[in-house]
Amino acid sequence: MSQREPGRRDDEHRADVPGGDPLAPSETPDDSVLLQARGIRKSFGDNEVLRSIDLEVRRGEVVVLIGPSGSGKTTVLRSLNGLETPDAGTIDFAGGPSLDFAAPIPKASRFALRDRSAMVFQQHNLFPHMTVIENVIEGPVRVQRVPKARAIAEASALLDRVGLADKRDAYPFELSGGQQQRVGIVRALALKPRLLLFDEPTSALDPELVGEVLQVIKELADEGWTMVVVTHELSFARQAADEVLFMDGGVVVERGAPAQIFTNPTEERTRRFLDRILRPLD
Repeated sequence: MSQREPGRRDDEHRADVPGGDPLAPSETPDDSVLLQARGIRKSFGDNEVLRSIDLEVRRGEVVVLIGPSGSGKTTVLRSLNGLETPDAGTIDFAGGPSLDFAAPIPKASRFALRDRSAMVFQQHNLFPHMTVIENVIEGPVRVQRVPKARAIAEASALLDRVGLADKRDAYPFELSGGQQQRVGIVRALALKPRLLLFDEPTSALDPELVGEVLQVIKELADEGWTMVVVTHELSFARQAADEVLFMDGGVVVERGAPAQIFTNPTEERTRRFLDRILRPLD
């Protein structure tokens, strides 16, 4: 069960109608399972990166993956939205698709999985030759066939909500790293995904810019967006997560509520990790 009270919507399709809130989740959180992954395995050559990963994400829930570099966290995210194809296991998304990686996965099924989520990467990955507004509407217009005028209106509202209304005609090189990452978040939101995936969204930022990006993500969590977040920002994980998974060596070593993981971990490997990283910051 979610520890936060997820943001709820009066109209399930409000984000899709004129005048609706473009920053509202694309479906009403009801605590049912949105995505379930079972037995996910992935190797790159002789390197087994994921070893039978199980993950369940409920609507309106924030799941945070923590752990040392190289533990497989990013590969989990990339598997959840079809950027990586696992060697084994299953991924079931409510309402479809249902993928069993014991057999070859049709391209259409991978695209269906990707269509239901949007990822915010470590690097901003904005198109340098496009303005902010052009970057944001690229996906809705070209991929989802949203009318351009509507896409611009919704993108403008999103930029306003994250404090970037005055940057809509700027180019990425004219923005700070934090502003670029906020544009990256808006670009993901503009696709109206059911699931938001964040891969170390602050790792490429100068320390003084981290807070502005984490604040946007925290507000999305409070509004009821369903998210899986990979981060080293453990204070953020304590505040925003409903469930924390500690990964190491391609396995989930421990999972639980933030209060349990950060104050009373049951596994020695988790305790060592937190003692080394978290305790000096308290």
